[in-house]
Amino acid sequence: MSNSTVSGGSALQTAAVVTARSGRRKPPRAGLPRKMTLDYASFLAVFLVLPVAIFLIFVIWPFIQAVYFSLTNWTGFSPQMGFVGLDNFVRLFQDGAFMQAMGNNILLAIVVPLITIIIALVFASLITVGGPSHGQVRGLKASSFYRVVSFFPYVIPAIVIAILWNMIYAPSGLLNGILGLFGIDNNQFAWLGDQRTAMPASIFVMVWGMVGFYMVLFIAAIKGIPAETLEAARIDGAGRFRTVTSIMLPQIRDNVQTAYIYLGIAALDAFVYMAGLNSTGGPGNSTLVMSQYLFRTAFEKGQFGLASAMGVVLAVLTLVFAGLVMGVFRLTGGKDEGGRS
Repeated sequence: MSNSTVSGGSALQTAAVVTARSGRRKPPRAGLPRKMTLDYASFLAVFLVLPVAIFLIFVIWPFIQAVYFSLTNWTGFSPQMGFVGLDNFVRLFQDGAFMQAMGNNILLAIVVPLITIIIALVFASLITVGGPSHGQVRGLKASSFYRVVSFFPYVIPAIVIAILWNMIYAPSGLLNGILGLFGIDNNQFAWLGDQRTAMPASIFVMVWGMVGFYMVLFIAAIKGIPAETLEAARIDGAGRFRTVTSIMLPQIRDNVQTAYIYLGIAALDAFVYMAGLNSTGGPGNSTLVMSQYLFRTAFEKGQFGLASAMGVVLAVLTLVFAGLVMGVFRLTGGKDEGGRS
């Protein structure tokens, strides 16, 4: 073998080794710091620093201020405020009206989301898969019309809805007039003036005002389910009810959880609806909610420190409610995103 052959082979071998080594070159480690460029710095400033700063200034700091005010006897219209510690919270939990308002809020947070979501799911199922049992899976005829009509109450301001239903529930209002046409004489019954019916009537108004939006939300979620999945369920002989409970509900579980949390937060507030329906809190405080009592304490009695304590209690209840809902959904539905069973 000649020297040229040997040297040529060595050259080829060297080139092959270099190529192999370059191909096996390790990528830079993820832990290494990224070079700060103008583009990267502007991205961090706009999408990270600015939102965090806004959140801290307009959300966290006011909440910290409210906690501090709840520990004082501030009147709201004076720079002087004396530190009273937990006295305001002790007064709240010894106040029968506040405890009843808290109980009313908890009742609303349980009942309103449950009824609203059930009705919204029923309507959404009818509009999406409630049509003929043969052929392509589709909803009822004129489903777009039902969707618009059901969504219409949500576009009306809540205070307008409350005032309208206040007039409907009046002794000489529309409801008693319609009952009279059917021969039901209730002697001009005051639906919002009786302790037995004031809260159920108020719950009906809240559900009526919000069910359309969540129906549209669930329709959009159901539309995201692959049509092949629903077709396969129909071929396997699943009825509409089985399709909804076994196919649709697991697929839109996250949407239901989000809806329940938002509805619960709205029910824990309920100020606008209750102020328009029964501004005094109803007979025997049967419809009084914490936000109403807070407003009355702050702006009618001038006790902003005590009112701030009510706001802190309401905020804690809201966080506890959201945590409970997410915990229940996780326990009953398996693992969260990324590890869902």
